[in-house]
Amino acid sequence: MNSTVLITGCSSGFGKASAALFLTRGWNVIATMRSPKPELFEVSDRLLITSLDVTNPKSISDAIAKGIERFGKIDVLVNNAGIGLFGAHEVTPDETIRQVFETNTFGVMTANRAIVPHMRERGSGTIINVTSSAGIAPMPMVAVYTASKYAIEGFSESLAYELGTFGVRVKIVEPGLAPSTSFAANSGGRCDNLIPPAYAEYAGGYLKSMQDYPTAYTSPEDVAEAVYTAATDESNRLRYPAGADSVMLAEMRKSLPEKVFLARVRAMTGGNQTE
Repeated sequence: MNSTVLITGCSSGFGKASAALFLTRGWNVIATMRSPKPELFEVSDRLLITSLDVTNPKSISDAIAKGIERFGKIDVLVNNAGIGLFGAHEVTPDETIRQVFETNTFGVMTANRAIVPHMRERGSGTIINVTSSAGIAPMPMVAVYTASKYAIEGFSESLAYELGTFGVRVKIVEPGLAPSTSFAANSGGRCDNLIPPAYAEYAGGYLKSMQDYPTAYTSPEDVAEAVYTAATDESNRLRYPAGADSVMLAEMRKSLPEKVFLARVRAMTGGNQTE
């Protein structure tokens, strides 16, 4: 019997690329998105496209039930759906902060909780939570976004111990910066008016420094490959950086003393180098 994966946020970017990759490698794929778009994928008897909104618990449980009804089981859950936010924390409204956490943090937790009984009772399964290279190296002007992803880093590590006793693995995929995706556009206006005059020069310098990044950026295909590797890796490895920039940051964080690492990130982001 083919293995089955359920992926959230498949309308574009990492989720779409991941769904396509799993299909080409013979998996059954439950590709979920808030508003289903069947035209995004070629028709296949191994593909189920259905609605799932991670901020709606019933939507999550319904999608899981449909997937199990169609394919008999779900071997892997990929929590990919997420929203971005760029701006100064000082002027970020509480409502916006809560919106980011509802999707990036609480939505992931809800989806994890919904799939656990199915995997625990079967004594097998893998949960892959997609975070960000911000979980490796927090960057300026994305404090809220980073916090929402950092929370899932800790949540996943704790859950890996908890569910490992039942034969269920938990993995973290950490994508780097991916300008080619529509991630920023999907912010839905949440970033509007979040760069006040006092921050304009610094934000501009930071964005300019990103144009001269020391590595290649991350592509959706990089993330899809990392997700597939995590899904098929039967070891207890927890984290999988995805993309040249994310791999670079992970290696820097691991090899450099903290003081040196922080100075290196300041240099990369155009910040003040005084200690």
